[in-house]
Amino acid sequence: MLKLYGEEIASRFLIGTALYPSPAIMQDAICASGASVVTVSLRRETAGGKTGDGFWNLIRELGTKVLPNTAGCRTPKEAIATAQLARELFETPWVKLEVIGDDETLQPDVVGLVEAANELSRDGFKVFPYCTEDLTVAARLIDAGCEVIMPWASPIGSAKGIVNPYALKTLRARFPNVPMIVDAGLGAPSHAAQAMELGFDAVLLNTAIAKADDPVGMAKAFRFAVEAGRAGFEAGLMEPRDLASPSTPVVGTPFWHAAS
Repeated sequence: MLKLYGEEIASRFLIGTALYPSPAIMQDAICASGASVVTVSLRRETAGGKTGDGFWNLIRELGTKVLPNTAGCRTPKEAIATAQLARELFETPWVKLEVIGDDETLQPDVVGLVEAANELSRDGFKVFPYCTEDLTVAARLIDAGCEVIMPWASPIGSAKGIVNPYALKTLRARFPNVPMIVDAGLGAPSHAAQAMELGFDAVLLNTAIAKADDPVGMAKAFRFAVEAGRAGFEAGLMEPRDLASPSTPVVGTPFWHAAS
């Protein structure tokens, strides 16, 4: 069973709530995904209005745990303020912390991320930091009080999948007891399966489902891929080999030769 900040989570698939063609499709896709946790981005301009209230009611109907997101924040100060508003609105200390440092790649500002994580952890937040696969950054985030790390596979919404499997595998091995969720850049169910096969605890994605021709069908596909990848990891994957190894033993195999 997956545990995040001491809470048991039934599914290893976390899903976002943005970009869907309609609220109804969003709800159906989330149900099809089997996700127990959904991310929600707080928008200051709608947080207290009818639009925000209506959306929040839709999320409540799903019965899932909410992970507010500081998406779009570009400074620690902005991210901290957004997290505080989200805690008040959604009544949870959980927060997915984003501090964006580059407008083209949406790569995290890792210096600002660590700064914000330190302050939010001291303020009682349960921080889920969106970061790169850098070992030093992960160590600093853990020291800041983060009990979960969320490294990217590739830039947000790129659908490139895991562009640096070696780095992610190294990160996973370096901190074996820290829950890690691969977040951002997964575009196909096979990408999710690969992340799970590397030993990661869960995956989080949004765009690949919301922008699919059939979001509900794609949510199901990712759900099965996550389950298959995890099952493969737990069963013990065979290590790649440089040379062939016959699946059928040749020792003791009879050979017949035509008579001359």
